Amino acid sequence: MIEATEDFLQTTRTSYDTIAGDYAARYPSGLVHPLDRSVVMAFAELARGSAPVADVGSGPGYVTALLHEQGVPAFGIDLSPAMVALAREAHPGLRFRTGSMTALDLPDGSLGGLLALYSTIHVPDAHLPGVFAEFHRTLAPGAPVLLAFQTSKPAEPLPRLHLAERFDHDIALDYYWRTPEQITSLLAEAGLALVATVRREPSDEETRPRAFVLARKVQARKA
Repeated sequence: MIEATEDFLQTTRTSYDTIAGDYAARYPSGLVHPLDRSVVMAFAELARGSAPVADVGSGPGYVTALLHEQGVPAFGIDLSPAMVALAREAHPGLRFRTGSMTALDLPDGSLGGLLALYSTIHVPDAHLPGVFAEFHRTLAPGAPVLLAFQTSKPAEPLPRLHLAERFDHDIALDYYWRTPEQITSLLAEAGLALVATVRREPSDEETRPRAFVLARKVQARKA
């Protein structure tokens, strides 16, 4: 298992701690595009039940709150303590805690669903299979997982983007662009079977297409 002391985790945590307040002010509510919201609502329908649902990379907490409004027992996990503090302040009735998707502090098979919206984008390629193995470990059989990420434009290579500044703050954030096909293949290797993919073009100030991949943990076979 990848330890939480990896350099990319430290730089990502520090960067988001630095920009947390500005980020929350710039994006006071998520899922502005109706298609994005509809995909999350579909996930909520699949995940609705008594088992908790983890919003991994929950940031300011608006997706966790949206799931809660839909009757889904959701809680948030974020690498950045500053983001967790903002989420707790904005949504005092909900649970948020610090943690890393590389080593989730959750029992095996305990989740009724997991979503990671624009959070796996900071995970290097070599570490992504381990992350998806953690998702599989913590999900109950049949439970859904939803990923959202920026993807490529047609016929465009998939570069790594490094940002050294954002909101007038010095940071060190790496972004990894991937195709839905790449993510689907890695999920399948981890035992998470594809349900659907959605891709939409950039809207308003966005510069890259958005992709959603919905999968399920493969049901355990009966003996």
